This record gives sequence, structure tokens and C-alpha cells, in this order.
Amino acid sequence: MKKLIPAILLIALLGSLKANAQRNYDSLRMDGWMKKQFAGTVQLQVTYRKANLGSLNSALNADGIPSLGSNAIWINASMNHVWGQWITEDGIGFTPITTAQENNFKAEYNQYQIYGRLGYNLLSEKDMRLFPFVGFNLSAAVLDIQDRARIDNTSDFTTEILNSTSSKTLYQPNFGIELGVGYDYLIQAKPKNMGCVLVQRSIPFGVRAGYYIDTYQGDWKVDNQSLTGGGDKKGAVFFSVNIGLGYEIVKH
Repeated sequence: MKKLIPAILLIALLGSLKANAQRNYDSLRMDGWMKKQFAGTVQLQVTYRKANLGSLNSALNADGIPSLGSNAIWINASMNHVWGQWITEDGIGFTPITTAQENNFKAEYNQYQIYGRLGYNLLSEKDMRLFPFVGFNLSAAVLDIQDRARIDNTSDFTTEILNSTSSKTLYQPNFGIELGVGYDYLIQAKPKNMGCVLVQRSIPFGVRAGYYIDTYQGDWKVDNQSLTGGGDKKGAVFFSVNIGLGYEIVKH
């Protein structure tokens, strides 16, 4: 019996340590990272923001290629995160390709972007959010020139490699600041119980409106060579509509 006493004490000690560790873990989980409610949204966002293509179209016209269209519609996938009254929003997006063609020359133009925003919710209502925001925007414009007459003048691989052609792909990096206001209306859906938390689901409909300040417009580049005379630095008004799937995590 005496030989069993140390083993019994050891088992009791380990059990006590395990119970204490579990209590500490539960306390950390419930009173630490779960101490406050937080929410967010995964959403599809469609934006109107006109690009200034004056200088680019002038260069195309000088080479006999018609002007490109406005290329003003952006399709974005984005998320927002709500921490109390603070709201962050980030996303990536692109514009559909705009084309211009004359004889055997064809120009294709589109843009890509990544953005981030920080806002503050002015409302206390559960189903609505109204927040002014400030953000940054990194974008790139891509221009693809196709010279079909010279590309199609041979079917031999070796000859095509060194074929003289005006075909090329150019790109232009840009950086801007966004100032605006956003509004979301949340249609509440059926909540989901997940143990110690309740996930309140919703379908948010929203709008964003503001002004894009073209802070930096880079030179057009082909490969790593910078080119001059191809861009106009200019700000623009933007307007977005979005729909998504929202959540709010609430501690029991």
C-alpha cells in the first residue's frame, strides 16, 4: 500500500494540473480573444470609377488605332471586419477588357487593383452601418498591342521567333488615396449555435461613394524599360454597390 501512495499522489497532482489548465484555457477563450463581439462580411462589389485615357488615346490615334472606351467598371471581391465601431475593408478587383481595332492592329486595355480602407461606424443600430473612411489603392493598367499582319505572315516556328512586329504588352503602376463614406443595411438570417458562441448570419446590401486622389502615376513600362508621355494624372469620383454574406460572433 505504501508503494501505491506516491503513484496515487502523482495521479492526483496530474489531474489537478490538467483541470487547472482547462479552466485557464476556457477563461482565456471566453475572456481573452472572445471578450468582445466582432463581425465581418465577405462581399462582391461593383464600382464605377472613370480612368483618364486622354494621353493614351492620343498616342493610339497617332498610330492609326481608334480610341479606347472609358474602362470605368470595376469588379471587386472584398471583405470587411468590424471591431466595435471600427471597420476595416480590403479587396482586389479588375476592369473588363476594353478593345480598339483598326485594320490589322488591335489594342486591349484593362486594369487591376488592391485596396484597403479604415472607417468608423457612426450608428448604433444593429441592422445598419454608416461609416466615413480613408483608404489606399494600388493599381496597374495593362495595354496589349497586337500586330496581326506581321504575326500571321509565317507558320514556321523558327521564323516567328525573330519576326519583326509591333506587338507588345505595356503596364503602368499607380497609387491613390480614397476618401469616402459607406453604408450597409443588414438583412438578418437564421443564427447558428456553435457551442460557446452564437454566429449571427446576415445578408448585407451596401453602397460606397467618395473621391479617388491619384497620388502617384508611374511611367508606362515594357519589360523593365520606362517610357514617357503616356499618362494623365487625375483624380476621379467613385461609386460602389455591394452584396455579401455577413457574420457576427456573440459569446453566450
